[in-house]
Amino acid sequence: MDWTHYRFHSVWELPAPPADVYPVLEDAANYPRWWPQVREVTPLGDQGGVIRIRSVLPYDITVTARPARRDPVAGVLEIEMSGDLDGWARWTFDAAGPGTRARYDQEVRVRTRLLRRLAVPGRPFFRANHALMMRAGERGLRARLEAV
Repeated sequence: MDWTHYRFHSVWELPAPPADVYPVLEDAANYPRWWPQVREVTPLGDQGGVIRIRSVLPYDITVTARPARRDPVAGVLEIEMSGDLDGWARWTFDAAGPGTRARYDQEVRVRTRLLRRLAVPGRPFFRANHALMMRAGERGLRARLEAV
């Protein structure tokens, strides 16, 4: 088993139709306004951006995210990541009654020396850290969508 390899999966039930959810999640530059753990996004024009993330653990993760697929009709939003994490992340959207079921999938490998050294003993903490971040993101996005 490669202990530096992670797969994450989350499902968010959101109170708005996919046509309203998609543009908010596509606009990563504004994530810090509603997702507390996304501390900073520095846009790189149409080529993505540099994202600094910090959840419960006292460690910042910085990745460069580049668009891989943007398809609002199919309900797919995907990025490729490099930096502290190398891999990809994908949102897929389906109508769920009057709202949206947004599925988040991510597959990455950690690249920083510290995270690689802590891969075995830190794995449960890294997974919990990610889960807490995703719960906070869902709460933040729900509040943002309900305020519109």
